[in-house]
Amino acid sequence: MNIKKDIWGQRQPALLLICVLSCGLLQAQSANDATKSANDLQTAPAAQPASPPSGIATDDATYVIGVDDVLSINVWKEPEISRVVPVRSDGKISLALVGEVTAGGKTPKDLKAEIAEKLKNYISEPEVTVIVQEMRSKKFNVMGMVARPGSFPLSSSMTVLDGLALSGGFRDFAKKKAIYVLRKKADGTQERLPFNYNDVIKGNHSEQNVKLMPGDTVVVP
Repeated sequence: MNIKKDIWGQRQPALLLICVLSCGLLQAQSANDATKSANDLQTAPAAQPASPPSGIATDDATYVIGVDDVLSINVWKEPEISRVVPVRSDGKISLALVGEVTAGGKTPKDLKAEIAEKLKNYISEPEVTVIVQEMRSKKFNVMGMVARPGSFPLSSSMTVLDGLALSGGFRDFAKKKAIYVLRKKADGTQERLPFNYNDVIKGNHSEQNVKLMPGDTVVVP
């Protein structure tokens, strides 16, 4: 019994030291974990706001909807009615509860007001948004000595240079100094707008790089 007590008495300081060291390691690890978590929070990138939808929005009073345009119609808290619809060849779209509505020839703002008025028979104070998601009705043409002549969709800020780029560039022997844009005027006549490619890309006569309009034809002799 005395021998056992002596052995136990010798072991007690060692066991106590092990316990102290273990507690110290656990505390240090906890402190390191807390510091790391704090640093992670400080260095984490801030959440980015959602990108707004692109296209012509409800409040636009200038864009006129045309055939083949794709519209995003959203009615707040009414997912059964909200949908993305193309404008048919007759200029109309179809919506639940509303039925057929003529969209062609109207602005997004006008169409929004008409849809909201029709929905008042079913919904109290309907909140409607109309966005032209794809502007397919507005087109321009490129003819002549280009890689891909044809008709192309027109975005809101496209210029002659942009149109030429879409057509794939020039073919051999294209007369880059004699390019012109044919544009129909309000009285039905056509005007011819000169475009000297060589000058424009050098920064000269930048006024010739006009913004394209629906129905314009870029001619490359």
